[in-house]
Amino acid sequence: MFRMIHLSLPSLSRPPQVRLASLLQRLRTDHGCSITQVNRIFQNHVALSSSRKLRGGFRTFSTSEDFSAKKCVPCNAKDLRPMTEETANELISRVPEWNLVNESGVLKLNRSWKVKSFLKGLELFRLVAEVAESEGHHPDLHLVGWNNVTIEIWTHAVGGLTENDFILAAKINGLPLQDLLRRKAKS
Repeated sequence: MFRMIHLSLPSLSRPPQVRLASLLQRLRTDHGCSITQVNRIFQNHVALSSSRKLRGGFRTFSTSEDFSAKKCVPCNAKDLRPMTEETANELISRVPEWNLVNESGVLKLNRSWKVKSFLKGLELFRLVAEVAESEGHHPDLHLVGWNNVTIEIWTHAVGGLTENDFILAAKINGLPLQDLLRRKAKS
């Protein structure tokens, strides 16, 4: 599902509707806008649909849109805060097989795999690293023993979870990992 927005253009009697993803892409690539410039444009010139929901005290574009279609945003904003546990519990179902964990008051996403070999574990890390680099958001990677892989995702800069963590988890879910994983015994 694509979120539709209305652009406020004085020369038009009825503002056109455009796909948010395509607008963001055009602003970032075709026009060379930074994320800060894009945010400024949205604050000053874009009217958002009234169906936009509030989550954990923050407005977000996340509705039924797939997280894997989104892009992580820089987390250096001074007003960025970790989401509440209630909000995280609402979103966890959108990243299958990930678990929500609370470590000493810090919420994190966690997922584990059993890989075929030590080298397959390192290959899994390489695939995850490519996604993490492209998103500018980096998880904690653990290879314990020779075949137990665990990934923890949380936004270190805010000390908890943000939407970026769910985006990265969804993108990791989309990686072709089956050839790296041990097969479960058939019953």
